[in-house]
Amino acid sequence: MSVRTTIALDEDILKLLKLKALETSESVSSLVNAIIIDAFREDAFDLKVFDERKNEETISYALLLKKLQGSGKL
Repeated sequence: MSVRTTIALDEDILKLLKLKALETSESVSSLVNAIIIDAFREDAFDLKVFDERKNEETISYALLLKKLQGSGKL
């Protein structure tokens, strides 16, 4: 099911989308949909990884820096 909506795009981004649509023989709508779906898939993947790693030990940047300096790696 398709639903029409209006979005405001930067002129250069719209120009790029139109050129990509011409080169790939796709519509601007299908390109925008694919880009949005890819972004949501990436989010879902990231959330899965975060969930899988939620029990891992965390360390602050400052503490890791000190550890690396102490071990001679920095």
